Amino acid sequence: MTIRLRVWRQRREERRGRLVDYEVPDVSPDMSFLEMLDVLNDSLERRDEEPIAFEHDCREGICGSCGFMIDGRAHGPLPGVTVCQLHLRHFSDGDTLVVEPWRARAFPVIKDLVVDRSAFDRIIQSGGYVSVNTGSAPEANAVPVGKEAAETALDAAACIGCGACVAACKNASAMLFTGAKLTHLGRLPQGQPERRRRARAMVRAMDAEGFGNCTNEAECEAECPKGISFDTIARLNREFLAAEFRDPAGG
Repeated sequence: MTIRLRVWRQRREERRGRLVDYEVPDVSPDMSFLEMLDVLNDSLERRDEEPIAFEHDCREGICGSCGFMIDGRAHGPLPGVTVCQLHLRHFSDGDTLVVEPWRARAFPVIKDLVVDRSAFDRIIQSGGYVSVNTGSAPEANAVPVGKEAAETALDAAACIGCGACVAACKNASAMLFTGAKLTHLGRLPQGQPERRRRARAMVRAMDAEGFGNCTNEAECEAECPKGISFDTIARLNREFLAAEFRDPAGG
């Protein structure tokens, strides 16, 4: 099959970018999208042209680094799938696909399809930890955790920080990501000592990075490859408001 691509090319953040047309012939429907880009880059290098920069690591849908937009959809048209797990059999021979990086002020373009997502790291660093002493693993039943709380925490922990929620939101909101991290730690006993301080610190860090606010349209949940629930945003708001009311000075 043959796939035609319109790929965003941009040498660095301060340079203007543009869409460039490419044709990738004789690719297998069993190839992943990233494997197709590998084939294209190989042909570009043989012609002494600059290969397309894109980010990836595990290629198993668990690291979150491979994301970009395909025809205006974060990670492409399939639900619950990252770009590295998206296969060409879901497209038709001769399709023309527009490929662009995440679009958000907080995610500046490094090159082509690669964006700087370190804003997420700074949000986590602001408060995403617990102060419980570490040591040998405790006995499994030493710290009882309710089934509902455990399942909610583990569902939120599935977030891979890919940034699809930000890219899908018209306000480039990071509230689904931040809410997932707060839910993961805040629903477990080990996360209680810093619970209020964590909520305040992470929300303030999120705002400082330039992410927008939620408009309750749930594009983030629809595009999230791990299906993180929109409920985590409501939980984030409750945690932040509780922290502000209990300690207005923000200590």
